[in-house]
Amino acid sequence: MTKAAIFSTKAYDQDFLDIANVNNIHRLTYFEPRLSIDTVRLITDQTAVCVFVNDELDAETLSALKQAGIELIALRCAGFNNVDLKAAARLGIAVGHVPSYSPHAVAEHTVAMMLTLIRKTHRAYNRVREGNLSLEGLLGFNLHGKSIGIIGTGSIGRVVAEILHGFGCELLAYDRYPDTDNMAVPISYVPLQELFASSDIITLHCPLTPETHHMINLTAIDAMKPGVTLINTSRGAVVDSAALIHALKSNKIGGLGLDVYEEEADFFFEDISNRGIQDDVFARLITFPNVLITGHQGFFTSEAMTAIAETTMANISAFETTGKPLHAVTVKQLAGS
Repeated sequence: MTKAAIFSTKAYDQDFLDIANVNNIHRLTYFEPRLSIDTVRLITDQTAVCVFVNDELDAETLSALKQAGIELIALRCAGFNNVDLKAAARLGIAVGHVPSYSPHAVAEHTVAMMLTLIRKTHRAYNRVREGNLSLEGLLGFNLHGKSIGIIGTGSIGRVVAEILHGFGCELLAYDRYPDTDNMAVPISYVPLQELFASSDIITLHCPLTPETHHMINLTAIDAMKPGVTLINTSRGAVVDSAALIHALKSNKIGGLGLDVYEEEADFFFEDISNRGIQDDVFARLITFPNVLITGHQGFFTSEAMTAIAETTMANISAFETTGKPLHAVTVKQLAGS
């Protein structure tokens, strides 16, 4: 039996993890706070920690985990940009993740954000509730026939392409490692600058690496079509948030959908309605009528949560029996992202 400390726990996390922990094969202890250097002290006799996207696993925290007897980090997500993998390897701490849980969950959320923005249904919803059924200011455009640029064609990007193909869109893609063999629909891989210049809508599905950090910046936005719709359901720091405000004010960006945010660790997944938003950039973004932001909920379906919990338990069980998580993350993977 592995004893695991589960950080960043919400009630729904515990529900799904308890179900996946069949016959209580592992002893799970739940903690609501994020894992950081300040919360390592909550660990008592555990040998594994289970963490989420905004937990802090820098070198200092990893060193403290090692001293606390931690041998395994089980990520409840696909991304691992919040883990110092070099430090983990040096300390002999194994890292496992959930490489694929439900690409349809994030892909469908992505398309839902597109449709909401281009048909302005979020604004119409609020108007009707106030008794205003005027159509002024709600003119949208068809998704059919539009050029969609997909940056990153892994499992999620491929599903997005399949959905949009059904709408009759022209699909453009950029990926450092194109995987044409697994693409089920016609798609044209093009250089990034060509994708920027040719796409009516651009959607991001790439990991956060040193190469993709602030990939979408002022220079990139300047290369895009006037009035472009931009969707990010990948990682917040792929986009320079300050650049978005400039582009929205100048109408270069016609619609913006964000399910992730660069500084989300400070307040996402929390109810801050009683204390307000302290992040000035985020507060400015939500003032624009053509901006739609959701709180990192793209993954949040029952199917995805079940898959995440089951894979997390499988990683812990595999480590217990073989010394390696079922889906290990290594420094080589970081270099090859």
